Amino acid sequence: MSAVVAIAVGVVAYLVGIRPGSNDNMGAIAAVMAVPTSHAVAELEKQRQQLIAMSVASRSLNLVGTPKLASRQASSLSSGSGSSGSSTGGVPAGPPPNPGTAQRIAWNMMGSFGFPPQTYFGCLNNIWTRESGWVYNAENPSGAYGIPQALPGSKMASAGADWLTNPATQIKWGLGYIKSTYGDPCSAWAFWQAHSYY
Repeated sequence: MSAVVAIAVGVVAYLVGIRPGSNDNMGAIAAVMAVPTSHAVAELEKQRQQLIAMSVASRSLNLVGTPKLASRQASSLSSGSGSSGSSTGGVPAGPPPNPGTAQRIAWNMMGSFGFPPQTYFGCLNNIWTRESGWVYNAENPSGAYGIPQALPGSKMASAGADWLTNPATQIKWGLGYIKSTYGDPCSAWAFWQAHSYY
């Protein structure tokens, strides 16, 4: 910073015609020397420090999943689905997910919890896409783990000893958690939208 100021002082001295050894130049020299302490320089230094802090902070962020835009179920779609989808702002599920994916495991398991996937999968997908990106070994610095981001992850041991590596065990636990805490995935999604967690 001092090198920049010295260069700036030299440039200004040259531009205003200050000559070494001349007594006429004292006022001009005083004006040039005041430049480094000006408000503009102080403001620039403050902005530089903020940029450094933001740069350091951005290196410490971890991307858990790629966020996707959610859409609310249209009223014409929810009117025929009964109270389970329309009262909670359900999200249309679309076709079943690809076989062999964690999403397909959830789709196939939802009925056993009383959640018809055609009504509730869209809400569940919105939550777990944001929480973990459907990655079974997704970790959060807070200690949350897995597809449903259980906190602590060891809670999922109640659904199976293989909770660390088995998406089906994690999904089973997550669906049970949603049912006992919110009643259904769309109520959990409504809570998530208001609080950014569930």
